[in-house]
Amino acid sequence: MPHTARFTVDPAFVVGEVDPRLYGTFVEHMGRCVYTGIYEPGHPTADPAGFRGDVAALVRELGTGLVRYPGGNFVSGYHWEDGVGPVADRPRRLDLAWRSVESNEVGTNEFLTWAKGLGLEPMMAVNLGTRGIDAARALVEYVNHPGGTAWSDLRVSHGVAEPHGVRLWCLGNEMDGPWQTGHKSAREYGRLAAEAGKAMHQVDPTIELVACGSSNAQMPTFGSWEREVLEETYDEVDYLSLHAYYEELDGDRASFLASGAHMDQYISDVVSTADHVRAVRRADKRIRLSFDEWNVWYAARFPGERNLATAETPRLIEDTYSVTDAAVVGSLLITLLRHADRVAVACLAQLVNVIAPIRSEPGGPAWRQTTFHPFAQAARFARGTVLRTEPDRTASRVETPRHGDVPALDHVVTYDEESGDLTVLAVNRAQDEPLRLSAALRGFGPGGTADAYEVLEHLVLADDDPDAANTEADPGRVLPRAVSATRIGADGELEAELPPVSWNVIRLRRQSR
Repeated sequence: MPHTARFTVDPAFVVGEVDPRLYGTFVEHMGRCVYTGIYEPGHPTADPAGFRGDVAALVRELGTGLVRYPGGNFVSGYHWEDGVGPVADRPRRLDLAWRSVESNEVGTNEFLTWAKGLGLEPMMAVNLGTRGIDAARALVEYVNHPGGTAWSDLRVSHGVAEPHGVRLWCLGNEMDGPWQTGHKSAREYGRLAAEAGKAMHQVDPTIELVACGSSNAQMPTFGSWEREVLEETYDEVDYLSLHAYYEELDGDRASFLASGAHMDQYISDVVSTADHVRAVRRADKRIRLSFDEWNVWYAARFPGERNLATAETPRLIEDTYSVTDAAVVGSLLITLLRHADRVAVACLAQLVNVIAPIRSEPGGPAWRQTTFHPFAQAARFARGTVLRTEPDRTASRVETPRHGDVPALDHVVTYDEESGDLTVLAVNRAQDEPLRLSAALRGFGPGGTADAYEVLEHLVLADDDPDAANTEADPGRVLPRAVSATRIGADGELEAELPPVSWNVIRLRRQSR
């Protein structure tokens, strides 16, 4: 018999609303994310502006609503002025972050026009590494001011009459990292970010700002960095960033599958630090979180920036993802949703080719990686309100070397109050055993039971080979499949079986009476 995991869910117990910006992604001038990724003039599917139509179609299918740009480490040496105006006049620059030659063929207007065409909200980053206040406020003026000033009139002269209206801005990137061009201490960065933010708000009071948190929770300054930065920037910023990447190390797949447990603690720690600063300042505003870089990344295979040969459009960290990787990505999405009360923005890094859900080849096809499917399904179905669930104390658990004892079932439930639909996202972390899910749905139907519901569908992403992956030669090797045995039992409980190392989407619809 399968092991069992039980939980109870009730519409009265709400975590928070799902912000659509939780389903964000990231485009950086790194490797082949931009060039031969989203943009490739001469490709058979390219539009008149040079952007690939096949990739654009997959971006639409992915369901992302927000894209962060142009970095990442790249932004800390970037002169945004290099990427505007006539393309023929733009300089070729050495990018110190990724030891690459940047042609600047794609810049601010090209990216923002592409994003608008796909209905994507842009999240722009300013350079607080090699530059600062003046360049940041000038970029906001160029992008957002209607006209009649030097920088806005320059935009108009470049053929963009209407302002882009970018609302969300990052104050630099990973400034705590010694690898970052222009690395600073927390106090140095905090003062600069506060003053840059103030100037940017003077240009456009409607924008929202994200301050840099720690690059990851393993940084030696983690915790103290967040506190010191917020002590300097609290009045100017709306969000604090978090970044995290996960990989399987030393064959420890159990810990890798439990990566969400680490992300969960990371988020809680940052929330505690932000609320400490709020209490000390006696502030009314609560800082929300922007988890604007997260993914599976096999960083142990990466030689490091200093060992890269200088090239134009090099192939960098083009990881191929397996079923196991897709289950972990699904678990991380579940974790972000469980913190919907404080995590407002999140960006899967990156969108195309560079540790991405979408892969493409120059002049050739584009295809979905395994990790594409959990993201696309969550973005499509997990909307509305996140409900708090109560797991049974006897539910099956998994021992891991790095994260201790964790539940075998990782899950979250969302509720669309208008339609009454429920969506259960679930991952079975167990590697060898199926897991029987039993969910008591309280308070949804007449008499407080779930008998008014029916199972609309149960979609599973799993495989007998947990290392199976999609490739250019076999892009459909791993696909979600429907299973039919999932049901609402006579006792009004949802009953389902989850295969080992699997991502699951269970959709429940209120029956018409």
